[in-house]
Amino acid sequence: MGLSWDEAIAHALTLPDAVRAGDLPSSGVMVASNRRVFIFPGREAPESFVITLDRDTVEMLKDTDPATFYQTPHYMGWDGVLVRHDTDDPERVRIMIERARDYAAAKKPVRPRKKK
Repeated sequence: MGLSWDEAIAHALTLPDAVRAGDLPSSGVMVASNRRVFIFPGREAPESFVITLDRDTVEMLKDTDPATFYQTPHYMGWDGVLVRHDTDDPERVRIMIERARDYAAAKKPVRPRKKK
């Protein structure tokens, strides 16, 4: 079972307004209209990837399926949760990727960085 990085990205790219966030194979996926990334490799690649969700959902996922969803100290207090590729429930992960896209789409556009 499980869900590879390529499968997770392929699923994310089927969602509305979703595009690659960069040119590299390891680039995540973002909502094109506001440039908010909702899935990316994270610091724990290759065993996990990160999706962005509201903190209540992050806590619920960690409580109900800690074998799949977890946080390291780096992600604590932030709206990102790590997802292990070797999950026993890839369909639930796909649903969470869809929710991550919706969460990112509801945010304001990313502000351009000031040029120095």
